[in-house]
Amino acid sequence: MSQQLPLIMEPEQLEQLLGEDNLLVVDMSRKSSYLEHHIPGAVHLECTSILANRRPVMGLVPSAMRLEEVLSNIGMSNDTTVVACDDEGGGKAGRLLWTLDLLGHRNRSLLNGGMCAWRAENRPLSSERASQPPGDYMARLGSKQLITRQELLESLDDPGMALLDTRSPAEFRGEDLRAARGGHIPGAVNLEWTRLMDPERNMRLKPEAELRAMLEPLGITPDKSVVVYCQTHHRSSLVYVALKALGYPSVKGYAGAWSEWGNDPDTPIET
Repeated sequence: MSQQLPLIMEPEQLEQLLGEDNLLVVDMSRKSSYLEHHIPGAVHLECTSILANRRPVMGLVPSAMRLEEVLSNIGMSNDTTVVACDDEGGGKAGRLLWTLDLLGHRNRSLLNGGMCAWRAENRPLSSERASQPPGDYMARLGSKQLITRQELLESLDDPGMALLDTRSPAEFRGEDLRAARGGHIPGAVNLEWTRLMDPERNMRLKPEAELRAMLEPLGITPDKSVVVYCQTHHRSSLVYVALKALGYPSVKGYAGAWSEWGNDPDTPIET
């Protein structure tokens, strides 16, 4: 494809582009959902294949070699234009886009509303499993979009950093315990990721004005370096994409997230 696609791709835009050379739709839905019906030509990718786990810490970044293998196997090369979708709100698709950002892969988009919007609007579907010839992806991991536990510890008192916890309020308060300890990282504010979705528009992201009206009163403003996290940087990946689409210049994801922070007895917490 010769054109640069927007970071947030509307279903009607994608429908017009299906079949274009060098366009790859990556469906990260449950395999059973993909096999039942998917966007024509879309390939399936399990989200677990782009994660590394060291229990109890989950959701870490795999090696560049592993990512090369996974992305090449679905037919990707470094110049492929990727549109990612899933059937659960955009967390899995967002995690792929964040990973591609780590790799410096600029030709990537999120399908707004994912398969929920696509199906609800009676757009074309296929049950034929798509296959692509292997690609030759060359992976070079950067760090601009990633923050580590140590870096985060050293930045907790930085007034230029804003911490956004995208888990549920119960997790944030430590009432829903999913690690050895409950609570949140000191200084974080809470905005559950599902609040970014508009059920009246088939789970698309809410309009820009509504998103800003939720974020800015919390101190999540474009002049800050924003760090997003959840339990494994799954839910927070969608929020990362939304912030990038809003033009926030500095957004980072904490990959280990609460599965790392909450299981480390030496990290400070608030409840």
